[in-house]
Amino acid sequence: MNLSLRSRVRAGDPDAFAQLFDDHASMVYRHAVRLTGSRGMADDIVSLTYLEAWRLRERVLPGDDSLLPWILAIATNVTRNTTRAARRHRAALHRIPPPAPIPDFADEVTRRLADAEELAAARRVLSTLRRGEREVLTLCVWEGLNAATAAEILGVAVSTVRARLSRARKRLRELTDAELARGRGGKGEACASRADRDSGSAPDGRQRAAAAGQIRNSRQPAARSTQEQK
Repeated sequence: MNLSLRSRVRAGDPDAFAQLFDDHASMVYRHAVRLTGSRGMADDIVSLTYLEAWRLRERVLPGDDSLLPWILAIATNVTRNTTRAARRHRAALHRIPPPAPIPDFADEVTRRLADAEELAAARRVLSTLRRGEREVLTLCVWEGLNAATAAEILGVAVSTVRARLSRARKRLRELTDAELARGRGGKGEACASRADRDSGSAPDGRQRAAAAGQIRNSRQPAARSTQEQK
């Protein structure tokens, strides 16, 4: 008799947990990155999620359904706890004197600049949303899960997921419009500034010609005055 994956996980079968990892670890990682904005923290969350899954394995219900909702529910709770712990850690660090300066690893920063900027931008946008809105956004939009599955993962009603998702999308549209407006304004100011610098420091051909003419003309009266004196 072939046991289902759920039954094997519940029984603590190492091969079943290896399959569970192969099937869903990448999605758990992406989910954690989008919630935290940190690849390093996401790696930790994946490890903690599967450790927690092993501890809670006996709570897996029998059946043949996918274990994705179960493992993502654990990942969401682990992310919440990890984020709270990180906030407490940062608060504790603010209460102690700053450490000695750390050398600037320019090469490493250059290699990772694009990823860092992308994650920072995503983090800035997501940080303006409420936690529940961030969670449904990552599950329903980025992971492509339906509202019912997201509701199962988060332990809330389907109507709550839909309401949160609607608010999150509206807020993101507003933020996108504001960001585009700031971008256009910055470009306009930069162009105006360049134009001012060009007009003030680099005279055009007519200005140079006029200046040259003034210099040449200014020599003629001086020459005539010298001849008249003779």
